[in-house]
Amino acid sequence: MPTYKIKITETLQKQIEVEASSKEEAIKKTKEQYQNQEIVLNENDYVDTEYSYIEKIKNKNEQIR
Repeated sequence: MPTYKIKITETLQKQIEVEASSKEEAIKKTKEQYQNQEIVLNENDYVDTEYSYIEKIKNKNEQIR
């Protein structure tokens, strides 16, 4: 039986409010908080899952010709 490589992409999403003097500063603050694990996304922030075919992998029993 052949083997297939499949990619699973799960999307989590959260909206937060940030006090800042500009949208650029708000994004920078949010990135810093996320990187410092002050903002953590979990199963409650689940939005979607996608499945994509990557490639077929030759079966070990198949001979290469």
